Amino acid sequence: MSISVVILAAGQGTRMKSTTPKVLHEISGKSMLFHAIDAAKKLSDDITVVLYHQAKRIQTEIEKHYADIHFHIQDVQNYPGTGGALRGVEVKHTKALILNGDMPLVTMDALNALTQGDADINMSVITLANPAGYGRVVILDGKVQEIVEEKDCIPAQKEIQTVNAGVYCVKKEILDRYIPVINNYNAQKEYYLTDIIKMAVEESKTVHPVMVEEEEFKGVNSKLDLAHAEEILQRRIKTKWMKNGVTMRLPETIYIDSRASFEGECMLENGVSIQGASTIIASHIKTHSVIEDSHIENSDVGPMGRVRPNSKLIDTHIGNFVEVKKSTLTGVKAGHLSYIGDATVDEGSNIGAGVITCNYDGKNKFQTTIGKNVFVGSDSQLVAPLNIPDDVMIAAGTTVTKDAHSGDLVLSRTSQKSIKNFFYKFFGKA
Repeated sequence: MSISVVILAAGQGTRMKSTTPKVLHEISGKSMLFHAIDAAKKLSDDITVVLYHQAKRIQTEIEKHYADIHFHIQDVQNYPGTGGALRGVEVKHTKALILNGDMPLVTMDALNALTQGDADINMSVITLANPAGYGRVVILDGKVQEIVEEKDCIPAQKEIQTVNAGVYCVKKEILDRYIPVINNYNAQKEYYLTDIIKMAVEESKTVHPVMVEEEEFKGVNSKLDLAHAEEILQRRIKTKWMKNGVTMRLPETIYIDSRASFEGECMLENGVSIQGASTIIASHIKTHSVIEDSHIENSDVGPMGRVRPNSKLIDTHIGNFVEVKKSTLTGVKAGHLSYIGDATVDEGSNIGAGVITCNYDGKNKFQTTIGKNVFVGSDSQLVAPLNIPDDVMIAAGTTVTKDAHSGDLVLSRTSQKSIKNFFYKFFGKA
């Protein structure tokens, strides 16, 4: 890898109207900054993230998920702006790709196109019918002449439709020479990274415009932008998996996390939500079911089932209104209206309607282990810690508090009695 990457993530992001740093807002299960880092890591072994607002919080989150990321804290008080963000940043390769941390839709292919050729600067350019809000790019004879920020545009320049997409590939020698001499003689009194374009042109350096798709270089500055970006990324994710053989009923109603994966022939019905780093293998997820950070293999879930994190279902049927949490079920049937938490259930076992594993005593969570060919009758409570071995029957309505033995019938009920003619006496009809 012969290119460095610098990701600008120092902004406050006031338009997000949130205490969460803008770049940590999630899109399809992952912070938007992490989408940019993932694309960068496919291109470079030298990545620097420039921080300022809530720098420690953002750095801590990055370090939870990535190693070998460099950090630079911008001196915003003395050098505000994108040009100021690059002051003091050291890159080790001969070229540096400069990205924005609020561009979660950028792809590795798009970035790779910006690194090609031997121009002193490659810059991303979009043609827009309505360029309002963007810096205008002045192009002459196929070369960039100047970038003018909208606030500094004269009326004629505002008519230009080629705009700056905000991503650059710059030779290291250009950065080392120009960044220290950028000034803030402009309407905003900021140090603009775009000024290096004008400097390069004045010294007859090559500035090459690379035309890019608006969608891939879309910045996220508000909750509305966040929602639009989510829609775009979801469309990409679902298109990818449908091309790989996943069947989706009404895909526009389905949510799939960017970390999820599918193998074999899978079916997702309408309203399904696949969250976290879930793996779905040859399974059928029915209407309005939710899978969270779990492994589902040769199984069906729902409709309206919920599989919570750290669960593993193999050759298992989970029906409507069944919730599974941090449990492993192999060859199990749980048709409806049950909660199975902190449990292991083995093949051939049946969990009746209304069964609950009582795994929490108010202080600690406890494990329930159920063996093979166990029949748990409806409306039973299994009070953990508990071990039910193979070949046990638990009668409906039983509260199980003690371990059983193979072959047992476990039964816990009060005796039923009937009081003759009580109904008529109670309502005065006798």
